[in-house]
Amino acid sequence: MAANGVTMEVGNDGVAVISISNPPLNVLTVALIAELKDKFKEATRRKDVKAIVLTGKGGRFSGGFDINAFQKVHKSGDISDSPNESFALVVDTIEDCKKPVVAAVEGLALGGGLELAMGCHARITAPKTKLGLPELTLGLIPGLGGTQRLPRLVGVSKAVEMLLFSKTITSEEGKLLGLIDAIASPEELLMASRLWALGIAERSKPWARSLYRMDKIGSLTEAKEFLRTAREQAKRTAPNMPQNLACLDVVEEGILHGGYNGLLKEAAVSKEVPNVTDVGLKPRPVKKVAIIGGGIMGSGIATAFVLSNISVFLKEINSEYLIKGMKTIEGGCSIDIALRKCF
Repeated sequence: MAANGVTMEVGNDGVAVISISNPPLNVLTVALIAELKDKFKEATRRKDVKAIVLTGKGGRFSGGFDINAFQKVHKSGDISDSPNESFALVVDTIEDCKKPVVAAVEGLALGGGLELAMGCHARITAPKTKLGLPELTLGLIPGLGGTQRLPRLVGVSKAVEMLLFSKTITSEEGKLLGLIDAIASPEELLMASRLWALGIAERSKPWARSLYRMDKIGSLTEAKEFLRTAREQAKRTAPNMPQNLACLDVVEEGILHGGYNGLLKEAAVSKEVPNVTDVGLKPRPVKKVAIIGGGIMGSGIATAFVLSNISVFLKEINSEYLIKGMKTIEGGCSIDIALRKCF
């Protein structure tokens, strides 16, 4: 298994490739975020670096922030394990970087992983890459700017659909929507990203900061009306999921008062869910979990539990998909797997 951490290699072309490594899904931790900031500062400072490419090792960009960190915060009360620092990472370090930053995305970019990519000035992906923000299914709202950048890249209606239903899309659909700038084969992904980054540096490619775009937002009146309808629907169909309404409120804040104000509100409420985090609830010890579906997201969640010594019961629609999911989990673990077949 590759060592965890962030590495940087500067090529003869003047492009610094910063790589995230935290197998199997390259989830983000407080330590990794600190390393990312250090590498970006170094790349920005170095005179031999013209542009930066951000990528993930092992065929995956990033599966998002490590949800185990939230358990540590609840148990210890120590907020040093929370992802607050990631706010500054995306806004100040990446998006406002004085050198162009391109995300080279393969496999998946989910949750905080996609939010990192959206903070870059362009996104190049491999085919069939999975993209999405599934935080609402965990009782949270995105906390790395996803509520602000996604509507500005794909439009309000599509962004709300992806957020409320935790819908994952492929890179092909992402390109049609404007979320992705180009698609390259896995073998050519890094080179294509390097060339795109140099193109931005040479002004032959656009230097786009997604937080400040408004062309996909459209009419403010129409956006407000759409969000009002979405809010009413969320109340009817998911009355026990207050995080959905909180997410819509944050999206609207950014549309009406600007992306940066939206980020401030997102940061303020991303860990506060009415009737959940404000009533003194504490997590109970978990020894076993059941997961329905062993696809990319399901197998990733299962792997995280297995690596935390929690037994997993995996359910699939047939033995073929079950075996495929188990192989994915086994490939991401270096310890014995407490996994039972269950149909």
